[in-house]
Amino acid sequence: MLETVNPESVGVSSRRLQGVAHWLQNQVDSGRVAGCSALVSRRGETVFAQATGMADVERARPFTLDSIVRLYSMTKAVTTVAAMMLYERGCFQLDDPVWAYVPEFKQTPVWLGGDHAIDAIECQQRPITVRDLMTHTSGLTYGFMQSNVVDAAYRAAGIEFAGSTESLSTLVQRLAGIPLLCQPGSAWNYSVSTDVLGRLVEIWSGLSLAEFFRDYITDPLGMADTAFHVEANHAERLAGLYVPKIGGGLNSIAGQSTPDEVAQRGGLRLHDDAANSAFLKPPAAFSGGGGLTGTISDYGRFCQMLLNSGELAGQRLLGRKTVEYMRLNHLPENRDMAAMGQPVWSETSYDGIGFGLGWAVVIDPVKAHVVTSPGEHHWGGAASTFFWLDPAEQLFTVFLTQLMPSSTYPIRRELRAQVYQALVD
Repeated sequence: MLETVNPESVGVSSRRLQGVAHWLQNQVDSGRVAGCSALVSRRGETVFAQATGMADVERARPFTLDSIVRLYSMTKAVTTVAAMMLYERGCFQLDDPVWAYVPEFKQTPVWLGGDHAIDAIECQQRPITVRDLMTHTSGLTYGFMQSNVVDAAYRAAGIEFAGSTESLSTLVQRLAGIPLLCQPGSAWNYSVSTDVLGRLVEIWSGLSLAEFFRDYITDPLGMADTAFHVEANHAERLAGLYVPKIGGGLNSIAGQSTPDEVAQRGGLRLHDDAANSAFLKPPAAFSGGGGLTGTISDYGRFCQMLLNSGELAGQRLLGRKTVEYMRLNHLPENRDMAAMGQPVWSETSYDGIGFGLGWAVVIDPVKAHVVTSPGEHHWGGAASTFFWLDPAEQLFTVFLTQLMPSSTYPIRRELRAQVYQALVD
């Protein structure tokens, strides 16, 4: 059980913090989600930790602070931390070409774009670098984007890291045979870049990604329930995964729903049964882009390590300067994602938000239309999970639920508002 302190002791109003509790309960009462939880910490102390609703509607199991969820893309931050730990060991440089470690990428062509067919290609103007993988400027994409011939080629080739029956090595090698969406470094495209980065972690360390995570991140941080699958003795804690009965496609835009949005969605239907989920078995390929499962307390420990500039409870994973560097905007000329990104993805708002190493970074809160601090960094997962860290306020928040896709409702913007209105000094 997570222990909380008197919120006033760290500059948070107990009364105003009830707004977070009411908002959380309303997500369930309104029918948006089956169950959810939130964790808020400031100045190293937990001020809010609550769960409500059902984790498994079919078996009447409540959503608790111990519920295990599919973290999906919240895995990306963990993978990038793993890579930067190896950077600190001198295993690579950020401007190293990826082909130096996966030779197949040396000859990967680039699609000409527009209405051209997949075989209309040109050579890379420069190679994909490790930094490109960390910032999603590699020219790779995702098969689920459904927007061009390149992601169609991913689907045709079965390039799907989560749940694959192939090894990570084989998938990455096959991926290199599909043209890039654009020239490396020219655009921000949400992609399988972090899955390739996970393969590089394996190459640099000589361990599987699961072994590296266990030995150097989750065990040292005490993240006992975080792994690439749920062990049999914890299977009853895995939450079911739900989707709206109507609408809510992956390319819908968060925050554009009408007041009767829940009615328009028609309620929820089961998408992945907790008792029969693929996450109950070890995967063939460890997806560094979206394969982890975990609990809110575990991810909270990971966030606190980052907020502490790389250290938690005597365990230092990264140096202070490394974490500070990861928090900077690494997009060219300090541009935001609106200036570099494709319009179909809504994992986060684009205007005023750049991208660091492994997560989005707020450059201009006014332009981004969110109440937060410059330098706040965040990311989320496809099942509407979310975390953000605000070094200026010494604050982090983790939100867990199991609703796909993450763009169904403007949950993340709403929660930010409720958390920040509770700060009083």
